[in-house]
Parts: sequence; C-alpha cells; structure tokens
Amino acid sequence: MTGKNTDVALAKQLVAGTTKHFSNVSSLAFGNGSLTPAQVEAFLQTLIDLRTAVEGAQAVAKAKVIAEAAQTPSLRSQMAAYVAFVKATFGASPDVLADFGLKPRKTRAPLTIDQLAAAAAKRAATRAEVSGTCQALMEPA
Repeated sequence: MTGKNTDVALAKQLVAGTTKHFSNVSSLAFGNGSLTPAQVEAFLQTLIDLRTAVEGAQAVAKAKVIAEAAQTPSLRSQMAAYVAFVKATFGASPDVLADFGLKPRKTRAPLTIDQLAAAAAKRAATRAEVSGTCQALMEPA
C-alpha cells in the first residue's frame, strides 16, 4: 500500500529510527552519496512538513468552498437588488450604466403596418372567442 500519507507515516518512523540508532554516527553512505543523520532527518522532516502543509491548505480551501456555498445565494440576491436599483436610477443614461458594467435596456423596434394590422386582427379574434364562450356559459342549459 503506497500513498502520500503512507510515505509520511514511513518518514516519521525513519526519523525516529535514525534518531535512535544513528545518533552517534557521523555519516551514512547510501544512494549516490553520504549524509549526516541530521541531514537525513531534515529531508525526511521536509517530506512530512510538505504533506502537513498540503493537508492544512486543503482543509482551509474546503472550509472556504463551504462558506462560499452558504453565503453566495444571499449575496447574489443583494447584488440583483442593487443592479435593479442602479438600472432604475440611471436607466436613461447608458454611459453611467456602462460605468457599472451594465447594458441599457434594449428599445423595442416599432412594429410595421402589417404587424400592427395582424396584432389588431388577433386581438379582435380573441375577444370574439372569449365573448362567445362567456355568452354560452351564461345561457341556461
């Protein structure tokens, strides 16, 4: 079984063993060189410290993600209310809205004569249909 936490556990044991069994030795020859017991303990402690720092940073990051998730909905709601306020206050001034990073409301293009006629015909048909339905409901069965 290998892993970062397993490496750290082994490094801690190696530090303890080095302290116990090599404290009176001036140098240890292994790998491609030779190190003092203090140097061995130092590089092992660096491995331990790095893992500890990473785990601490991960815990802090996790706590910050949880805090963000908890606070974001209400903050977004406040931001939306503020955006509405700014638009209501400066809605007629596109240059001021741009200072807030907002775009002015798009103006509706005027309807053509044909579109106006079609809309009027549709309204008349809807009124006739509703009127007929109401009369049918009001008549005794």
